[in-house]
Amino acid sequence: MDDKLRILLCEDDESLGMLLREYLQAKGYDAELQPDGDAGYKAFIKNKYDMCVLDVMMPKKDGFALAQEIRQVNQNIPIIFLTAKNLKEDIFDGFKIGADDYITKPFSMEELVFRMEAILRRVRGNKAKETSVYKLGRFTFDTQRQILAIGDKQTKLTTKESELLSLLCAHANDVLQRELALKTIWIDDNYFNARSMDVYITKLRKHLKDDPAIEINNVHGKGYRLIVPREEE
Repeated sequence: MDDKLRILLCEDDESLGMLLREYLQAKGYDAELQPDGDAGYKAFIKNKYDMCVLDVMMPKKDGFALAQEIRQVNQNIPIIFLTAKNLKEDIFDGFKIGADDYITKPFSMEELVFRMEAILRRVRGNKAKETSVYKLGRFTFDTQRQILAIGDKQTKLTTKESELLSLLCAHANDVLQRELALKTIWIDDNYFNARSMDVYITKLRKHLKDDPAIEINNVHGKGYRLIVPREEE
């Protein structure tokens, strides 16, 4: 492997988790081990990973619940489930959530790596097709450069403005849950962070005012909805 890919490994069996982490590191991956679903989610929203390998039966939050939360933040990151369960219903549930693969214990660590590499080859092949630019009515939003442009006018957004607008774009014409936005960008959904997010929403509305077709609406008790003309999604 030319460059190290980051793997989020969640496994509550300390011995197995350490063995897997050491094996993946020996194979050239940068593997980070977390002992439960809560710790796994906190690590996921703080760091950037190329793949998640999740045990299903974990304390505090199981692998299925963790995967659902991860999918709310990133719909494309590959997820492999590790489990002692081999019931078809459980396997189907895993794939319904969006698993890329499902390995039952006991398993060969070599087989795990082969499966990971197969998935990563596919993902790398598709990455070239992904775009980091959103078209919002008359606006163009470049997420990498953090620039919101309309005509000849360009506005350089702050990091938090850019992160929040990116989340809104990913949920365009749908509700972005306040809790999801707070935990993704501010890590904690406490009162002070919630007030801070409201301030950033107000700033984004001002940035977007040059196109009346674009709105950020409050959805009472839920969050925000970025309204984008359907033909421009």
